[in-house]
Amino acid sequence: MSEISAGDAVTTAATAVGWRRAGIAGAAIGVIAAGAAAGVAVERLTVGRGMRRRARLALDATGPYGSLRGLPGRATADDGTELYYEVDEVEPDGGAGTDPGSGGDAAGPGTRRRRLFGRKAPAPVTVVFSHGYCLNQDSWHFQRAALRGLVRTVHWDQRSHGRSERGRAHAQGVTVGIDQLGRDLMAVIEAAAPEGRLVLVGHSMGGMTMMALADQFPALIRDRVAAVAFVGTSSGKLGEVSFGLPVAGVNAVRRVLPGVLRALGSQAELVERGRRATADLFAGLIKRYSFGSRDVDPAVERFAERLIESTPIDVVAEFYPAFTEHDKSGALPAFRGVPVLILAGDKDLVTPSSHSETIADELPDAELVIVPDGGHLVMLEHPETVTDRLADLLVRVGAVPAAANVGGHGSTAQQPGG
Repeated sequence: MSEISAGDAVTTAATAVGWRRAGIAGAAIGVIAAGAAAGVAVERLTVGRGMRRRARLALDATGPYGSLRGLPGRATADDGTELYYEVDEVEPDGGAGTDPGSGGDAAGPGTRRRRLFGRKAPAPVTVVFSHGYCLNQDSWHFQRAALRGLVRTVHWDQRSHGRSERGRAHAQGVTVGIDQLGRDLMAVIEAAAPEGRLVLVGHSMGGMTMMALADQFPALIRDRVAAVAFVGTSSGKLGEVSFGLPVAGVNAVRRVLPGVLRALGSQAELVERGRRATADLFAGLIKRYSFGSRDVDPAVERFAERLIESTPIDVVAEFYPAFTEHDKSGALPAFRGVPVLILAGDKDLVTPSSHSETIADELPDAELVIVPDGGHLVMLEHPETVTDRLADLLVRVGAVPAAANVGGHGSTAQQPGG
């Protein structure tokens, strides 16, 4: 038998330590999974087949959720990645965004605007919605339906999400960072809303994207942004989030999770098959980390599952490290000159409401709303509350007429070209 060198001994010891750490993390993850599995088991005992069938029918009857489409377009990021967006225009009868004194029609790119004395009518206010990690533009379904026809909106898919192209820079070995997402948002604005006032709305990673935009393009915020809404997001210190785990468990998860995700991302096809095989367990995890209420509409739960399942595991792995590095507290002062809404669920385990309170500390004139029994996907879980506060913000800056009934206006009609 050959002797083991000192180097081999060190390597072996390090490997053993690595496996022990992985075992601890696995146990912590197992606790979460066990809880989710128990929830699924209880649900199957208490929710009969007929009720589950009615939930599926309810989902189908909505259109289904996420079926709203607008005028499609593509913006090109600075690394060449194509970013998909859609525009919902205002109604042609002089809705929101039209200067009441001009008599002009609000219009968007590619449509004719009425000219007054050789000048075109002012560009309408545009509300730009940025979605979160592992989601896509359809996560704003309820707010989009409520605002259609009242104000010009842009909904886009972040790189590697939804209908946008996989990030080209990452394929060349460049790590995905929040700063890149801020530049992506700038590209979308230049393509879809090159003129006129802007209202920026972002959920989770989308809110971080807006902070990165302000950090890199402060003149845009100063000159064009009329209002901002941060929903369930954070300006930094996400590495301290416990995700509802005991301290020992979360520390173990933090140590090994990046490596685990990289390994899973390298076996994407195998992992995706495993996801499908454990759909019920996956659904339990999504429910735990997406919602804070017990009585969430089953159709909404299924909609959230579809959104998250549509994000490939290798994309999940690519983006995860960016959040531990994210720190944009220094960019927040750029928003002090505009009306700001900060909203979060009080039971958000992903970006806890304390992170929204931290943002509010930096923006003392902002409106802070903590939604009772709200989880991370608060805009789907409590759509009336989120839409109501967003509508109030839009009215305050003149983007939507004060007399408009935003809540009851929701339109599910397809727009031309959608």
